[in-house]
Amino acid sequence: MGRARLARLHGVTTSYEPAPGRTVHVPEDTVVAVLAALGVDASTPQAVRAALDAYEYGPARALLPPTLVTREGRPPDLAGLPGGTTLRVDTEDGRTLDWGLVPGGQAAPLPLGVHVLRAYAADGAAAHSHLVVAPDRMPAVSGRGHGFMVQLYSLLSQASWGMGDLGDLARLADWSGRTLGMDFVQLNPLHAAVPGPPTDPSPYRPSSRRFPDPVHLRIADVPEFARLSGAARQRADELTGRAAALRDTVLKNGALIDRDAVWELKKEALELLRTVPLSTARQAAYDAFRADRGQDLEDHATWYALAEAHGPDWRAWPEGLRDPRSARTERMRRALADRIDFHRRAAWLTDEQLAAAQRGARAAGMRIGLVHDLAVGVHPSGADTWARQDDFAAGMSVGAPPDAFNSRGQDWGLPPWRPDTLAETGYAPFRALLRGLLRHAGALRIDHVMGLFRLWWIPEGRPPTEGTYVRYDAEAMLSVLALEAARADTAVIGEDLGTVEDGVREALEERGVLGTSVLWFERDWTAEGQPPLPPESWRADCLATVTTHDLPSTAGRLTGEHTALRHRIGLLDGTLEEEQAADRAEVATWLEWLGRLGLLPEGTASGEAEADERAAVAALHRFLLRTPARMVGVWLPDAVGDRRPQNLPGTWDEYPNWRLPIAAPDGRPMTLEEIVESPRLRALTAEFDARPGAGLSR
Repeated sequence: MGRARLARLHGVTTSYEPAPGRTVHVPEDTVVAVLAALGVDASTPQAVRAALDAYEYGPARALLPPTLVTREGRPPDLAGLPGGTTLRVDTEDGRTLDWGLVPGGQAAPLPLGVHVLRAYAADGAAAHSHLVVAPDRMPAVSGRGHGFMVQLYSLLSQASWGMGDLGDLARLADWSGRTLGMDFVQLNPLHAAVPGPPTDPSPYRPSSRRFPDPVHLRIADVPEFARLSGAARQRADELTGRAAALRDTVLKNGALIDRDAVWELKKEALELLRTVPLSTARQAAYDAFRADRGQDLEDHATWYALAEAHGPDWRAWPEGLRDPRSARTERMRRALADRIDFHRRAAWLTDEQLAAAQRGARAAGMRIGLVHDLAVGVHPSGADTWARQDDFAAGMSVGAPPDAFNSRGQDWGLPPWRPDTLAETGYAPFRALLRGLLRHAGALRIDHVMGLFRLWWIPEGRPPTEGTYVRYDAEAMLSVLALEAARADTAVIGEDLGTVEDGVREALEERGVLGTSVLWFERDWTAEGQPPLPPESWRADCLATVTTHDLPSTAGRLTGEHTALRHRIGLLDGTLEEEQAADRAEVATWLEWLGRLGLLPEGTASGEAEADERAAVAALHRFLLRTPARMVGVWLPDAVGDRRPQNLPGTWDEYPNWRLPIAAPDGRPMTLEEIVESPRLRALTAEFDARPGAGLSR
């Protein structure tokens, strides 16, 4: 009982319900290991008693918790303070508000922000707390917005260097805004990767979520590129030629996107650009960026410089360098000053091009612009975990418990944030992360948004089945999110697919976080046969799509090619015939519904496979337009009939995840120039022409 109580005090669950009415008890060893990762010894009965006593005479008796959260226009809950306590608030803008004695204090209104609340008790005790004052809701999407969803690396133009880049993004946003009236482009995470070779191509396991990866740079758009001369100019032209050859191996020869080869070319080009002195204005812009991003930028660039010398796993670096604040690391900062400046400047250039892409999107008429994606976590050996080691739970990994789709559970290999450290710092790591991501965004998608409430922690060396949930202060996490979103004037979309505990969607909706609704999953689960949910019954506060990057493309699903692919790789649970029959039945159900709603033209079953498939894809998007969803996304590969998924969950080297260019139905890679001229894309997007404007309500 003592250990269970101790776990509960620290947000660690000792049992969970994978399904209604079924309770699974967490192994004792797991509870002990998770508590240890939170700095709590529960290994013996004596240790449990000592930890309970420490809590009782520490946090339980503190005048103030580490962080207090309240909403704009409401005073914080101070009911636990003894009478006669004097209160003072130091606001983040430098003012001091004296609230007088409790009760009766709290008269002065609080501005939005993260302040310091100070309490002075009559018996001489004193305490201070971070005080977060947040808006009630995120900025809202008004009207209806339509846009493309794309994995940027897959969008190659005739000007890109072997993978899609920020120049391609800017062009797609400009064209789709001006020509098609689209309101947004949703992207994969552009987070900085752990360097290779080989680099992990997944954008969801980055080295750092705080800075974008310079591999996305359009080198020719860097102002200093035009000023290269002499031997540097000649070398730059040679690199451009090699980049064209690399691009052609993908577009013409069917090779996979090679991120490492692209980066080698761009890295050498960036070295050449550093030989060109910055203009006065450009130097001022660089200095301003350094000042704005501060220590986070210095640590980020230092990690990448050290990784060049000692490899990308800081846990294996020489003693002393594993600590970002050690004397040895400080000496290496001086010794590697030139390499640090290289990575610092690369981060600045990438930030500049992201800013230009967002400005261009808005100038093209997009009401929202770029929708960035926040991954669940970071690589355990990457830049973020090195720079902020105390923020992460050592020896733990985030994943998912067993469910109907995966009986073994999942281990994502991402160390979780410690909820206690977040509270002690006033959620500073989360605030800094959001502020960096929202700099050039019209909206932010949060992958696995349920992680703001709880995460499945798995002790190192144990299977996912032996993990447990650890709870976070959801009110604090959502308040920080609302505060930073309001400051950046950005909407927030939560990826809330899969297992979602009761009350989470309601809490997200109450704070103005849009959900994610994928057509194939929207069913009337209470009706016999679980038919598709009628369009008028869909929720309005969501991003509605037919598919996502983790699912089959719509053409692949309609034609059954995704089942054949999974059969070839050995991922089917049943026989090929059984799976094909189930898929055909599901597709037939949807086609019947589309026909009943008058969304599928007569004669669709013409016998001409591609024509039928195109008509069905269009009808499915017409269905989305019948829903009240505030945002409707079109998976860009769907618009041209690509039949391959970008990612096939459950595979590593069996399938080229995250390395495929967008392709035509026959598998031929398509350039951005071909995509924008595609008759199939034009016909599909014509469905979106007649609609009211959309944007962010201020």
